Amino acid sequence: MTNVMKKFYITTAIDYANGSPHLGHAYEKVLADVIARYRRLQGDDVHFITGLDEHGMKVQQSANRNGVAPQRYVDRIALEFRDLLNRLLISNDDYIRTTEGRHKEVVREILQLLYDKGEIYKGEYRGFYSVRAEQFVLEKEKVEGVWPALYGEVLELTEENYFFRLSKYQDWLIDHIKAHEDFIFPYFRAKQVLQFLKEPINDLCISRPRERLEWGIPLPFDEAYVNYVWFDALINYVSAVRTDTTAFNRYWPADYHVIGKDILVPPHAVYWSIILKACGFETPRCFLVHGFWTTSGKKMSKTEGDTVDPLDLIDQFGPDAFRYFVTREMNVGQDSDFTLELFLMRYTSDLANDLGNLLSRLLNMGHRYCDGVIPEVTTVGAPEAEVHDAWERTREAVLSDFESFGFNTAMEKTFTFVRGINRYAEIRAPWRLSKSKDPDDRRWLETTLGTMVEAVRLIGVLLAPVMPTSSERILRLLGSEPVHRWGETLRWSTSLAGRPLGEKTILFPKPR
Repeated sequence: MTNVMKKFYITTAIDYANGSPHLGHAYEKVLADVIARYRRLQGDDVHFITGLDEHGMKVQQSANRNGVAPQRYVDRIALEFRDLLNRLLISNDDYIRTTEGRHKEVVREILQLLYDKGEIYKGEYRGFYSVRAEQFVLEKEKVEGVWPALYGEVLELTEENYFFRLSKYQDWLIDHIKAHEDFIFPYFRAKQVLQFLKEPINDLCISRPRERLEWGIPLPFDEAYVNYVWFDALINYVSAVRTDTTAFNRYWPADYHVIGKDILVPPHAVYWSIILKACGFETPRCFLVHGFWTTSGKKMSKTEGDTVDPLDLIDQFGPDAFRYFVTREMNVGQDSDFTLELFLMRYTSDLANDLGNLLSRLLNMGHRYCDGVIPEVTTVGAPEAEVHDAWERTREAVLSDFESFGFNTAMEKTFTFVRGINRYAEIRAPWRLSKSKDPDDRRWLETTLGTMVEAVRLIGVLLAPVMPTSSERILRLLGSEPVHRWGETLRWSTSLAGRPLGEKTILFPKPR
C-alpha cells in the first residue's frame, strides 16, 4: 500500500507593491515559514505560497510619480520583496504576482462564473471614495465631521459600477463562523468579525471605470471596467494552484491563511469567505491572524520617525538570529514591542552566551579530552537521568506548542533546556575530571561529553524550523546529517559515538 503524504497548503497575504518591505512583511513570512518547515518535518506534503499584489490606484499613482510605466514600477518592487525572502531563508514553493497571466486567467474565470450565476450585477453608486484606502467609505465614518487621516483624499462620486452580492451570504457567514471555532485564530478575532456582521453589510463594488483606473484586470463581461484590487488580490490563493487541476484538487482548500489583523475585517473574513462560498469552493480551514510590531505601544512606521530599520539586523546578525528574535518575542495574535535593545539582549543572552558558548566549549573539550572523537556513554548517574527526563518534557511541550501556534513558548522551553545542559556541565565539571588518573573519572568524563553531544544534537534538531542554518551547522559539527523528518530524530540516541567532531566554532559572534 502506498503511503500518501498528508497535504498542507499555507499562504501569506500577498504584499502590496506600493512601497518597500518592512518588519511586518518580514515577520509574516517568517511565521508562515516556521509553520511550513515544521509541517515538512512532520512528513506533510507542504505547498507554501507568497507573492505580490500589483494592481490598483495607489500603484498607478506611485508609478506616475516615479515617471515609469506601472509594470516597470511593480517589477522593481517585486525584486525588493523577493530579495527579502532570500535574506530570510523563506522556503516558499511558489511566488504569485497578480500581473502574471495565470493569475489574470483565474480572476477572469471567477468573475465570469459569478456573473453567469447572477452573483454580479450592474448598478449606480453614489458616495465617497478613499483614494488611499482604495475603497468606498460611509459618511458615518467621519470623526467630528472630518475624514480620518488614514483615508487620505476622499472624493464624492456618482458612477455606474458592478456589484457582488455580498449581503446575500451574511447569515451563512455568521453561521459558519459560529460552527467552526478554529476558523479564525485567535478566537477573539472571530468575535470581532461577528461584531462587524451584527449590522447589515452592503454588496461589494468590484469594479472601477477604466477612464478612472487603467491599472487592473478588465472584467471579462465588460471591458470598460477593471476589477477592484481587493477582489483581484484575494484570488491569488486560488490562482496559485488553479491553473493546474491536479494541484488544485490536491491542495485546496488552504489549511492556513497567515494574515495581519488589519486585513481580517472585512477583506479576508468577509469578502474572501463569501467569494469562495458563491463560487462553490471550500473556505480555508483557518485564518491565522497575527498582530503588529510596535515601538512604545505604537505601530512601527517610518512616517512616525522610527530611526532603526529592523531589516538591517538580518544582514548584521544573520537571518537565523532575526528569525529567532521575531519568533521568540511575538505571541501570535497579539502585538509585540520591538526595540534594538531587546534584540541585542536576546542575541547576546540566548544565542551567543547560552547556545553559542555551549556548542563552542563542547567542541573545545571534545578535541582536548577525546581527540576530537565523540565518546561513548558507558554509565549513567542522577545528573544524566535528569537530562534525559528534561529532554522528554521539553520535546513533548515544544511539539504541543508548535501544534497550537505557541512558537514563542516553544523557543522559551527550548532555551530552558539549553541552559539546563550548561548547568549539567557545571555539575559534572569535565575540565576537572580530565585531570584525574582514576579510570572511573575517565568514564564519567566520556559520559559527560557524550551526554552533552546528544543533548546539543537534539537542540539542533528542535531548532530546525526557526533557525535552519544554525540547525544544520550544529548537526554537521556533531557528526550528524541535517534533519529532514523529525520522528526518531527527536529521540535520545547514542548513535553518534565514534564520529569525529568539527572544529571549535563561534556560532553567534558577540556584537562589538
